[in-house]
Amino acid sequence: MSVAVSCPRCGGRVRAPDLMNSDWRCAVCGPVPPYHVPAHVGPEILASATERIRGGKSPKPLWCPWPLPSGWTVTGVGWAGDDRGGVRATVVACTGPEPLGGGPADLILVAEEPGVGLGTRYAGIPGPDPGPELAGALTEPGPGHPGHLPHAKIRAGGHPTPLWPVGSPTDRSAYAGEARGIWLHAIAWPASAGHVLAEEIILQDLTEWTPPELVYGAPSPYLQGKA
Repeated sequence: MSVAVSCPRCGGRVRAPDLMNSDWRCAVCGPVPPYHVPAHVGPEILASATERIRGGKSPKPLWCPWPLPSGWTVTGVGWAGDDRGGVRATVVACTGPEPLGGGPADLILVAEEPGVGLGTRYAGIPGPDPGPELAGALTEPGPGHPGHLPHAKIRAGGHPTPLWPVGSPTDRSAYAGEARGIWLHAIAWPASAGHVLAEEIILQDLTEWTPPELVYGAPSPYLQGKA
């Protein structure tokens, strides 16, 4: 399969390890785990990706809404890491009708170790982790909020998982939380598409079980370099 490799933090080119450096390196960000995105997604490509993620050091979950919201399809998969360090982040992209009826919407789910920076890149916020943004959301709920309530609640791997909004650009909505001891990010385009997370969303770890009924769509533009 055709796979693009880039920097998880900025999307720039990365240099493979050589005689001078044992790490993958980005000219801007320094040593990074290489971010791999297949050009397309389908049953065979997803099976190959899940095998790679599951078979490495310290496997990470590959979260996907299941059942998919009505009219939604899986439009991309990706992972950050290499054979030496193992997979450190995973991504699933989905596309479907915008909940408020405004056209197509895109949703990206990122599970990652601290310090990778892939989720914050898609969210459009600074730094490799959403900690500072979450601290603000927890301490300053804002007018009209009765308390420190999350704006999105999902179930990840059978467990209730609150997600808090982070200060993303106005073209998207972004949420962050924790599941299985690592960061979980949910980023939606356009911003109003974040309303899909107000519905009952259940996340399935595709490395544990991949539903044969999954429907696949055209490649997500956000995984292919738009964001």
